[in-house]
Amino acid sequence: MARAIWTGVITFGLVSVPVGLFTATENHTVHFHQLQRGTSDRIRNRRVNERTGKEVDPGDIVKGYEVGEGEYVVVEPDELDEIAPGRSRALEITDFVELDRIAPVYFDRTYYVAPRGKEYLNVYELLRAALAESGKAGVATFVMRNRQYLTALRAEDEVLVLQTLHWADEVRDPVRELPELPSDRVGRGKELDMALRLVDALSGPWDPDRYHDTYQEKVRELVRAKAEGEEVAVAEEAPQATNVVDLMEVLQGSLERAKDTGAGGGKPAGKAEGGERPAGSRKKAPAREKATARKKATAHSRKKPPARSELRELSKAELYQRAADQDVAGRSRMSRDELIDALTGAGGRRRKKTAAA
Repeated sequence: MARAIWTGVITFGLVSVPVGLFTATENHTVHFHQLQRGTSDRIRNRRVNERTGKEVDPGDIVKGYEVGEGEYVVVEPDELDEIAPGRSRALEITDFVELDRIAPVYFDRTYYVAPRGKEYLNVYELLRAALAESGKAGVATFVMRNRQYLTALRAEDEVLVLQTLHWADEVRDPVRELPELPSDRVGRGKELDMALRLVDALSGPWDPDRYHDTYQEKVRELVRAKAEGEEVAVAEEAPQATNVVDLMEVLQGSLERAKDTGAGGGKPAGKAEGGERPAGSRKKAPAREKATARKKATAHSRKKPPARSELRELSKAELYQRAADQDVAGRSRMSRDELIDALTGAGGRRRKKTAAA
């Protein structure tokens, strides 16, 4: 059972309901310790005086605000404590605003809000239903851990959700901050029509379970493979930027591929525009697709060496898979061109010529 990180009351008008605040998300990042290379010795961070190189006791450390080069206003920890806001006991809603009028850039952390007792369920549900029916969010401030937060309280199907917001002076203006932005809006034309068709072909319902942090999965696979002495596939190279001259051709190719693969979840493979999926057809699961691709790659690798032109159509990951099927030595350190050389036998011929010379 989760524990509340803050308890208090939500108030709107003369109505109040005691609540607890609970963290809504958790971090799945793989964490590493720092070690000295070649040993199992942990590395520790120390607070060191940069002039003398000597370690400083935490009690002798104060905060300094730089007002000029090498000039600081020194602030003691207890001076900050004296002006810090006390812990809020109330989260007072001062305004109700249209939820969709809050720009996404303002949203920060998300928390679940729960009533502190069965006797408060009715008032809690009344507030949730009112927010859900109106499509509005309650704007409020409160203090937690010596920091004041601007927040938006909104309704989900079963729970109230509190989202901390950035203050206005924390949000950067993209026009001032970014080096290049379009000066003109794109006009209606074939390219926009094609782009809209591509968006429609890739559209589908929001399903968060479809998406995975593939980088963290690869980090875990790297750790597992290294622990077992296996080689690890290297990442694919980033795609090249689209040439504006070829934009229509690229859009058309993207649209055809989306129709063939049923990408997006809204129009699965085999489902015609505006029609139903043919009887008996089922979209392959990702695991089955990968297994099928591996079988094809293995079968292909047993044939005569493929032409370079064919291999250049493959991604680096696909080239690596073929190299793994053929047990090509040193493949994890090869570039894309080196993998092609190895798969066509050119790498071996080149080494023989070098040795003969």
